[in-house]
Amino acid sequence: MGQQSEAFKALPAIEKLLKQEDLLRLAAAGKLAYVKQEARYQVATLRSQIALNDKETIEWVLESDIQLELITRIAQAVLRRHSNSLAPVYNLTGTVIHTNLGRARLPVEAVAAMEIAATGDMNIEYDLETGKRGDRDDHLEQVICELTGAEAATVVNNNAAAVMLVLNSLAKEREVIISRGELVEIGGAFRVPEVMKSANCILREVGTTNRTHAKDYREAVNEQTALMMRVHTSNYEIKGFTKSVSDEELGRIAHETGVVFVSDMGSGTLVELTQYGLPKEPTVRETLDMGADLVTFSGDKLLGGPQAGIIVGRADLIYQLKRNQLKRALRIDKVTMAALLAVLDLYRDPEQLRSRLPLLRDLTRPAEEIEQVCRRILPELEKSLANRAEVGVDSCKSQIGSGSLPLDLLDSYCLSIKPVALKGERDASLLRLAQAFRQLPKPVVGRIHDGKLLLDLRCLRDEYDFIQQLNQL
Repeated sequence: MGQQSEAFKALPAIEKLLKQEDLLRLAAAGKLAYVKQEARYQVATLRSQIALNDKETIEWVLESDIQLELITRIAQAVLRRHSNSLAPVYNLTGTVIHTNLGRARLPVEAVAAMEIAATGDMNIEYDLETGKRGDRDDHLEQVICELTGAEAATVVNNNAAAVMLVLNSLAKEREVIISRGELVEIGGAFRVPEVMKSANCILREVGTTNRTHAKDYREAVNEQTALMMRVHTSNYEIKGFTKSVSDEELGRIAHETGVVFVSDMGSGTLVELTQYGLPKEPTVRETLDMGADLVTFSGDKLLGGPQAGIIVGRADLIYQLKRNQLKRALRIDKVTMAALLAVLDLYRDPEQLRSRLPLLRDLTRPAEEIEQVCRRILPELEKSLANRAEVGVDSCKSQIGSGSLPLDLLDSYCLSIKPVALKGERDASLLRLAQAFRQLPKPVVGRIHDGKLLLDLRCLRDEYDFIQQLNQL
């Protein structure tokens, strides 16, 4: 027992290992979670072998520099297992909800819930009271209905899937009336007409690009009509000589003519954004109150959660969606469900929401605070780019992103970097500069504008780690 006890004592604490230079360097490169995970695994494995009185392990622990050995093992394992193309980056583009960079950042509550779900078994489709198979929507439906005022709800893997499920369930081989001005194309060339075609629906356009009237909807209704649909023009806005029909009036027309009214909100918000000093956006509850029978919206945009498509509304219509065979193909897994539940739970406490939800923290971050961060980082960046670029602090505008409130901009500040180069080489130098930032241990993604690389610091939170890697430019 003597050697066994000494071997246990010789194992370094996880906290001590994480403070060593080699592991700190990996952590600064955006691999902190991987380093912690691997450190726990390596130490736990040794503890298990010592507990089993493995002589070879005990001798190795007692006779070697075990801390150095463990650091080497951990670093090699992290580099070997996590050198894939998917990497954490600094989003300094000025677009808060950036589709190409993963959209909303999750709160710590959601991350903890995901870890619990991912590393263990869950009663995702099991009724603990009856001991029989349950409905996975039961876990989410109550809280979603509480927050939206809907009769029922269901969740699929993104909002495009939500729209597809609604159309295929309620309008298969029948007509869907939609304003011509709402036939949008979203990222990746996904277009509303093609979505309807894939769902086996018949598109019935009404009105013109800029003007659609109530009579256009009324006159389009016939015995083949299944739905009237409103699609949020999330990534553009038409100004000038325009006319559109309100959700309230559209709901009234749909109900008078006996068809279902579906509103695809795109982003979708559960709270009044103006209370946080943000632009007005109708809430899901307001849209339902104005007469929508079903509303679809995203989980990873203005909601600030994981990728998901949420459908709320009339119980009889939600029941039809759940019976569609597509529902199984489009459902979410236990990890996404755990994250979404954790985020929705934050909405039950509106007073704490702003401080707990990363999306709201970033959107409401004061411009003065962002400027202070820029001023603190400026000397370090000037030192790293001495004689190669002119660096300054400029005011700029951030955008919410992912089609959310496309014309509304937020006051912000950025580090502006202009490379020193001959006139004919400025463009090439600027591109090389942007690439150099993307090649840092934790890549930095900014935006190029007016001959400069701009780094909008609205979304920068780990200021120290950012500064630590600048000398590698």
